[in-house]
Amino acid sequence: MVSVCMATYNGEKYIKEQIDSILSEIKENDEIVISDDNSTDSTVEIIKSYNDDRIKLYHSNARNFKKNFENALNKAKGDIIFLSDQDDVWIKGKYEKCIDELKKYDLVVTDSTVVDENLNTIYPSFFSYYKSGPGILKNLYDNTYFGACMAFKRKVLDKALPFPKSQEIGHDVWIGMVGEIVGKVHFINKSYLYYRRHGKSLTNLTPKLKNRSQRPLLTKIMGRVIMAKEVFSFYIKYNTNKICKKN
Repeated sequence: MVSVCMATYNGEKYIKEQIDSILSEIKENDEIVISDDNSTDSTVEIIKSYNDDRIKLYHSNARNFKKNFENALNKAKGDIIFLSDQDDVWIKGKYEKCIDELKKYDLVVTDSTVVDENLNTIYPSFFSYYKSGPGILKNLYDNTYFGACMAFKRKVLDKALPFPKSQEIGHDVWIGMVGEIVGKVHFINKSYLYYRRHGKSLTNLTPKLKNRSQRPLLTKIMGRVIMAKEVFSFYIKYNTNKICKKN
């Protein structure tokens, strides 16, 4: 069973297009787990309008993007989990390609095509634009684990939950780091997602780390320190437990 986990908040403009693209890919016994964080527009009504038992809607009072995703992931029943944003569009073949690669790996990340709100191409390869790839140190400095492009096995999710409390650590980079520590990670060099950028997008599209948000540089540096501390604490704990079990 596969679970596609989505966090929503006021996503009425694009969510139907995204849900339609996912439903066309997944199987009859799979599920789309949606956690809505008190949307005030018609997002919930659009979700409820589907007469499809694969869609499971839950409500969250998190008022927080990461916690909203955590709520969806806690409800997921699948052995394989995909992450999905509310405003992108899956490209045909995404599901099958990720499932196939997860026979060899524990977490995979697909490339994506960066598009505008009307799905016109801005950049044909997210990977090329961001120089995406695996590596703990690389992604601590400059994260290229973006949730909408990720799929992973249950064993990764079980180790990643609960998420660290610090807001300096995004849910996607944390899952990616955990995947690197507990298993094998692979970046798929083919686009399987239209990664939509629009006026309400949560992240800025720029390859330079210092320009991705308006926070002071010192605050960003401290954020990286906090994230590194959490990642290496997990690394030590995980490997210590492995040694103890062998003995």
